[in-house]
Amino acid sequence: MRKNSIKNTRVNGEVQRVLAEVIRGEIKDPRISPWASVVAVEVAPDLKNCKAWISVLGGDEEREATLQGLRSAEGFIRRQLAQRINLRNTPEITFVMDQSIEYGVNMSRKIDEVIGDQDDDYYFKK
Repeated sequence: MRKNSIKNTRVNGEVQRVLAEVIRGEIKDPRISPWASVVAVEVAPDLKNCKAWISVLGGDEEREATLQGLRSAEGFIRRQLAQRINLRNTPEITFVMDQSIEYGVNMSRKIDEVIGDQDDDYYFKK
């Protein structure tokens, strides 16, 4: 199975959906933020490993606590994944913090500040 095959794309999507459901509704760990979301999932072609990018809205402490909570619940999450998706192998899950959403919000804020400054300069020069 090639890395970007249709089957691999479907497996990635299904694993992402199930991970999101399990994290949102079934884990009772207070360390895991209610604002955590699964941004992307990449399952290896041999179905042995899986990287899940997690985004958390909040501060650094919330991100770190959520990552620790997810790592401690990894066995439970993997068991739920095995029960819900019929795969030859249930992949080992590695959680990675994704900061692209925060980066985008920060860049948007900076763009708005620059545009706001330019508008002020335009009106004051007349």
